[in-house]
Amino acid sequence: MEMPLPSASVLSRKTQIVERLQAVLPKDAVIHSESEVRAYECDALTAYKCPPLCAVLPASTEEVAAALKVCHEMGVPVVPRGSGTSLAGGALPTADSVILGTARLNAVLETNYADRYIRVQSGRTNLSVTGAVEAEDFFYAPDPSSQLACAIAGNIAMNSGGAHCLKYGVTTNNLMGVKMVLMDGTVTEIGGAHLDAAGLDLLGLICGSEGQLGVVTEATLRILRKPEGARPALLAFNDNEVAGACVADIINAGVLPVAIEFMDRLCIETAENHAQAGYPNAEAILIIEVEGSEAEIDMQLGLIRQIAAKHDPVEFREAKTPEEATRIWLGRKSAFGAIGQISDYMCLDGTIPVSALPQVLRRIAELSEEYGLAVGNVFHAGDGNMHPLILYNANKPGDLELCEAMGAEILKACVDAGGCLTGEHGVGIEKRDLMTHQFAPQDLEAQMAVKDVFDPAWLLNPAKVFPLHSSEERRIAAE
Repeated sequence: MEMPLPSASVLSRKTQIVERLQAVLPKDAVIHSESEVRAYECDALTAYKCPPLCAVLPASTEEVAAALKVCHEMGVPVVPRGSGTSLAGGALPTADSVILGTARLNAVLETNYADRYIRVQSGRTNLSVTGAVEAEDFFYAPDPSSQLACAIAGNIAMNSGGAHCLKYGVTTNNLMGVKMVLMDGTVTEIGGAHLDAAGLDLLGLICGSEGQLGVVTEATLRILRKPEGARPALLAFNDNEVAGACVADIINAGVLPVAIEFMDRLCIETAENHAQAGYPNAEAILIIEVEGSEAEIDMQLGLIRQIAAKHDPVEFREAKTPEEATRIWLGRKSAFGAIGQISDYMCLDGTIPVSALPQVLRRIAELSEEYGLAVGNVFHAGDGNMHPLILYNANKPGDLELCEAMGAEILKACVDAGGCLTGEHGVGIEKRDLMTHQFAPQDLEAQMAVKDVFDPAWLLNPAKVFPLHSSEERRIAAE
């Protein structure tokens, strides 16, 4: 993956840059030794690494503003970083950049149950937002698989979703307001603790902008009452495409489960060996969860059973106890870690219309055969957010490049089927050169013009989202 050449000017001023940052931040908030900055050399796309110039860990909006102002004045690129769980290289540094981590921005600032919102600093982990309100029977809906570790900052940057986004929506549907610092240190507030903000939908612009426009330091999030009850069912099939067709039929019938998750044979067997969840011997399984009162749950699962029967499932297993429900979800929640124990893999993230699931699954199988690399499919089937896992050997010369080429073809297939390059992982560095497959030149120009307004010097999160030659031209022109 090509990265921009580091600025010799910035590198030669490292000591001066560190001293300026130490002057406005607590001394322990500036990390600059060669050994310590290696902790920030990559995110969860571990195939690519580059130690940053230094890293800063501010603990308040004011400290973020002070750090950005210094970097702006000195022309130093800044890479915002949540918890570093990005699978698209969204927090990969350049050699001449400063990592701005949000780990110390982790406080709960306000909780309002009457108006159903919580205001938190953006470094707080996703799962701990629910942890702060669950005693009052509330929860925060978006639930990415990395929710134990991932930060709200990164969720906002990538517009993260999760298994339950089918019913409750992704981050943008649960984000009410932000406090954000621009590259020059200006602090601005967008949205707030009310239904909708007046004027242009700037909040919608910020959510999913991948740290290109500013650094979010606080977020006002919608919280919801916990449902009366929930129950998952496991459906097993002897064919991936049939399972995909079943999903399409459930959605077309107007049934709205809280989640529909898909796993193919490779993922089923690997997760079963790892977690021993009691999964059946099948080509594909669907985990479908519904919620409501007992009567509502019975009614919804009854309809789903009728629809599934037309597709001749190998098994339809409905959880009867909390323990059975936990076991149904156990393998799905363990799938990524289980695959990681047997192979290096690259996790893709493309979104397609649900009706296109059978044809895209067929195309993935064809590409697996063509490239000679195994693929495990585990994804949010209800909203068509696919996560093919391409297995490769990182120690085998050429395998990574082969994996990337195959991944590009899969993502192109998603776009060609009427979908898009990303559902929740973002573009980062992984998909930036595929943006021309989805967007015409004038579309990309319009997007880059927005960044021109927020970050005229193109210092925020360099080398991400846009094709490298385009962003480098913009950055050089701004110098």
